[in-house]
Order: sequence, then structure tokens, then C-alpha cells
Amino acid sequence: QGNDLHWLACALYVACRKAVPTVSRGTTEGNYVSLTRILRCSEQSLIEFFNKMKKWEDMANLPSQFRERTERLERNFTVSAVIFKKYEPIFQDVFRYPQEDQPRQQRGRKQRRQPCTVAEVFQFCWVLFVHAKGNFPMISDDLVNSYHLLLCALDLVYGNALQCPNRRELLNPNFKGLPEDFHSKDYKVSADPPCIIEKLCSLHYGLVLEAKGIKEHFWKPYIRKLFDKKLLKGKDENLTGFLDPGNFGDSFKAINKAYEEYVLSVGNLDERIFLGEDADEEIGTLSRCLNTASGMETAERVQVKHNLQQHFDRSKSLRLTTPLTGRKYIKESNPYVTPVSIATYSLSRLHTMLAGLKNAPSENLEQILRACSRDPSQAIANRVKEMYEVYCQSAQAEGDLGNFSKDVASKHFRHAEVLYYKVLESVIEEEKKRLGDVDLSAILEQDVFHRSLLACCLEIITFTYKPPGNFPFITEIFDIPVYHFYKVIEVFIRAEDGLCREVVKHLNHIEEQILESMAWAQESILWDRIRENENKVPTCEEVMPPQYFERSAANSVVSSPLTPRRLNEVRAEAGGLGKGES
Repeated sequence: QGNDLHWLACALYVACRKAVPTVSRGTTEGNYVSLTRILRCSEQSLIEFFNKMKKWEDMANLPSQFRERTERLERNFTVSAVIFKKYEPIFQDVFRYPQEDQPRQQRGRKQRRQPCTVAEVFQFCWVLFVHAKGNFPMISDDLVNSYHLLLCALDLVYGNALQCPNRRELLNPNFKGLPEDFHSKDYKVSADPPCIIEKLCSLHYGLVLEAKGIKEHFWKPYIRKLFDKKLLKGKDENLTGFLDPGNFGDSFKAINKAYEEYVLSVGNLDERIFLGEDADEEIGTLSRCLNTASGMETAERVQVKHNLQQHFDRSKSLRLTTPLTGRKYIKESNPYVTPVSIATYSLSRLHTMLAGLKNAPSENLEQILRACSRDPSQAIANRVKEMYEVYCQSAQAEGDLGNFSKDVASKHFRHAEVLYYKVLESVIEEEKKRLGDVDLSAILEQDVFHRSLLACCLEIITFTYKPPGNFPFITEIFDIPVYHFYKVIEVFIRAEDGLCREVVKHLNHIEEQILESMAWAQESILWDRIRENENKVPTCEEVMPPQYFERSAANSVVSSPLTPRRLNEVRAEAGGLGKGES
């Protein structure tokens, strides 16, 4: 079926990624064969490759570890495609339009001291970004942090361009972040480059605190290492000078070489392919607007856009489908609403919701817990600590990048912990209103409820940073049956009305996944509950109020399918924590 050469490419990629014994290091993966080269030789796009690989993995019965690697590669590609679409307009906002450059021959050794051009800066900034992103696997498929990493790269390159002798040939004179006296004849370059992270965030939908955190804790230490290794030449005390005529040629060559070695060693996609003239055919990404001389779009460009949109729609990386109803995210009518802006908006809503709170019980929650006949405070704290250690260990094993993976996992868990205590307090307050002044010890001692609630918070945090979240991985690492996880979702949504629309959609999607298939798996405890109920399953009439049924002409009740949407409506009206967790 299809082109034999395409299937051969799949088989070759699998063979190249298998572990092989070595003389000194035991085993190693890969033999430095480029995935990009395989695709070029087989004359297929990356999108076609992913589609074929899914079928090849099934036919060859490849292990789950290899399948997960391919899925991660696809997520990385999807994130990079979205980021590159954002990169072009942001770059053109800060720098001059590349077509204004005069064509220049490829740099030879004697030509390396020429001033860099805008087109070269465009390529250099992208390569610097993808090289950094590759060195932080924990965020390589993280849309929000990858975007903020891109802003850090633009900030650094802008600061260096500002100190170049040919700065006026590089920078856009209309950029709103330029120094006030930039156009003055008396303009003097400051010793340290200015930071434009805040300006970029305000102009291009970034989150200032997140972006500055990435810059200080990850980006700057990484750039310092590049200076220490002499990959970037310049002034290491303030990370400048690599765009100067005497340094740029060597710096650009060194970064390209280092990135190429990284790509070959790990078998990832060479993301410099986005810069190529043949990117449309090789990847299926959008044509570079930098090479478009007019506003007219060819039929080929329209087809490429259609192909990429189809890939995004099918991909679980950025678009989610709801399995029971077949609904999809509606394509945004506003062209300025992008996956990046949606993700950053969701994250800003989360920050607003958690502002001023700490990862510990509030005074009100502490009083409520102490008022119970059996104070569950210590049990809750011990459980949170245990889950924190499990989560960090699993993230470290998955990311395989030591302290960086643990730092990111720790940050996500602390956010989830704050959300957990906030929602727990809201849930208890609702239960007190519903049940009156009763002892809640029995409810608050339910271990599976607390574990499910905290896992739900973690899933929301993960989804906010890395669409489409980490379900069912989050339930697997904590050994939580999806049957119990399902029940806590409605409790969560009812207790926390500050969730943004995309997060609620994501939780609904998880509910439908569980309802459609996961709850009915052979090992599901749902079957135990059914057996405990003498193998009787309640009918629609028993669990739904009369107003949710349609009546026939003879006024007889006609049972209708129990869809998740209708079930959620019913459960929202009746039922609480005590009933839901029984």
C-alpha cells in the first residue's frame, strides 16, 4: 500500500534507533543517521512519515517505549511548527524585513569579518533557539515554555544587535522597544544590553513572570555555557559581542555544528528545516512569508496550509477530539487566536486564580480540619509529600535530564499543591452547606479522594503548560483507578468556577475517554461495583430526573441515550462529595 520507498524509510529509521553494543560505553542508541536525510532520500514529508510510522509500529509490533519516542517526536514537531509561525512576525517586528538585504555570497574564511545581515540573524536566532530547546527535553514539547524560550532568544539577539556597528541596518526603526534616543545622532550604546522580555510579552501575548523565570534560571546559564565552550565568541560577562563582524562567522558555524551533532546523536528532526526553501515539501509547514514577494497565494501554498491544518486537527498535540460525540475544537474565527495565545491565556488565568495563595492549608482550612473528630491534617500533608516524591521521580525518569527535569516537575507540583488546597477548601465548604454541621472525618479520610483530587490538579497544571496534558499517565504513576478519577472531576468543576474554557473542555474530554472505554477495561474496579450490586446496572429512569426524558405522543417515557453532557447536567444538580465518593 503506497510507495515502497516510504515503508523502507520507516524500517530504516527503526533500525537506526535500536540500541547497539559499543566497546567503551556498553550500549548506545542510533548510528548518527539523520532522520531529515532519510526523509529526503525517500521523498516523503514528515507528516507522511508520522502517518506511515503509526502503521509500521503496529505491523512490526514495536515496543511501547519506541512508540512513545515517536509520539514525542511528533509533539516536538507540532510545537516547533506553531512556534516558527510565531517567530516570523515577531522577528519582523524587532528587525528589518530580510528582503531589504542585498544578496550575499556564502561566507568564506576571508569574508567572515563582514557585518551580519538580517537574513543571517534570522537564521542564527532560530538555530540558537532550537539548539537550546533540544538541550531541555522537558520543555521541547511544552508549548508555553518553548514560546518563552523563543522570546529569550529574540531578547538576547536584539541586545547584541543594538551593540553592533551596523545596528541601524538590522533593527526595525518602528520597533516599540527601541531606546528612546535610538534615532538621535548622539545615541550612545549602553554597556549592558537592555531587556525587552516585558515589551515582547505585551506585544505578542507572553507571560512576563514565566518568560523572565525561563530567562534567569535556564536561558542565561545555558548561554554562559556556550560562551565557556567557545561556541559563542564575545564578552562572556554580559553575553554580548557574538554578532560583531569578528565573531559572528565563527559563532554561527560553531552553533550549527553543535546542533547538527545533537540531532544526529538523538535521532530528532533537524528543525533547521523550517528555514529551508523546500520546507513546504519536506515538512508540510507553511511557506516562509519572508520569501513571499506579494500578497497573492499560490494553489500550492493553500494546499500546504490545508495539509498542516489537517495534521494539527488529527494530532493529539494541540487539538483534542471528544470520542463519544465526535466534537472537535472549533477553528477560531479570529486569526489572532493561536495555540500559543490560548495556552498563555490559560496560564495567565491560572496565575490569577492562584495569586496570593500558598502551597499549604489556609487558616480557614486548618480550622475546619482541626474541628473534625479525627484531624486529617497530618495524613493530608504526608500524602502530598509522598505524591510529590513519586511525581518528581517519574518526571526525572521520563525527562532523563537530571536536575532540570526535577526543577520543572517540582514547579508544576507546587502549583498543583496550591490549587489542591484551594479546591479542597471549596469542596468542604460546599459539603458543609449541603450536609449541615456534621462531622466530615469519614469523608476527609478517603485516601482515594485526596489522591484523585491532587492528581486532577496536576493534570490541569500539566495541560496548561503542555497541551494536551498527561492523562492517563498521571493516574498510572499514582496507581489511581480511572473509575475514581472520573468521579472527582465533577466535584472539581463544581467547586472551582475560575477554570478557563479550555481546561473545562480538557476535563470533559477525559470524562468522555473514561466513559467510552477506560472504565470498561477488564481490570476496572467498575466490574467489582457492579458485582457488589448483584450485577444490576441502574436504568436511565432511576438516575435521571423526569424533565430529562422526552415523551412520546402517548405520553410514555422514552429512554434516551445517557450522553456525558446530559449526565453532567444531572449530576451538577444533585449529588455531592459524600455521594460521589461512595
